[in-house]
Amino acid sequence: MFLRNSIKVKPCSENNNETGDKVQQKIQMIYQWLADNPHVNACTDFDNLSRFLHSCKYDVDRTKKKIKSFYQMRAERTEWFSNRDPTLPEIQELLELGVLLPVPGVDEKQQKVVIIRTAVHDPKVHTQNNVFKVMKMILDLLIKFEPDNCLRGIVAIFDMNGVQLGHAMQLNPKLIKRSVESWQAYPFQPKLLEFINTPMHVNLVLNTFRVFMTPKMRSRVVVQKRNCSVKCENLPSDLGGKGPSYKELAIQWKRLVEENAAYYVEDDKYKSTIANNSK
Repeated sequence: MFLRNSIKVKPCSENNNETGDKVQQKIQMIYQWLADNPHVNACTDFDNLSRFLHSCKYDVDRTKKKIKSFYQMRAERTEWFSNRDPTLPEIQELLELGVLLPVPGVDEKQQKVVIIRTAVHDPKVHTQNNVFKVMKMILDLLIKFEPDNCLRGIVAIFDMNGVQLGHAMQLNPKLIKRSVESWQAYPFQPKLLEFINTPMHVNLVLNTFRVFMTPKMRSRVVVQKRNCSVKCENLPSDLGGKGPSYKELAIQWKRLVEENAAYYVEDDKYKSTIANNSK
């Protein structure tokens, strides 16, 4: 079901009228910029830089800013991007719960669908930062395995089933702000943020999220009281789809994360060497 090797990103885009030669030239410009600014400490793999360039519609200046922001975030958010050992008990437990579950394949618009189970963890046992850490671990692995699907856009379904006051209490404004900024720093576009099974009081927390979103991202937030509107035949059976259940997906992704423990050791080397932890 899951791809085991990195997929090459095509160095061109019909939508942006970019030829392979132009992309190569722009990648070289970014590579030189990174060489001149070693403190950014980014992964200079061609595919990685291509993803950032594509996500910025082949604008080199925008790409530089996004790369800088992404690796600055990784340096500042040590609670998310350090010590990402899949064998740690707190990580094992959250992997078993399935806090973030990418869905096999894509939706009808060829976009990648991920399920975020916002209330599956016990707020008395698991910190929200550890939840976010495990989510980023799975998201980073997803981008590694399915870059083309991710670059066409991410559709995030937030299943609020079982949400309690304790879950809301974990999300203070500072943590919400950091969460929103992290989504905006990644080299892909969130095309839809759909919240399902939402009780009325959840809107108070969602309104805080909206405060820190760009107008474009805010316009992509949809709140549903119950059913999911995303058209994807591989949606989990828990959501009425024909795909694997939440439990089955959690088992598969837990195994995949464990198999790629070495990837996290290598990936964790890439973060800005100048961090502003007071942000």
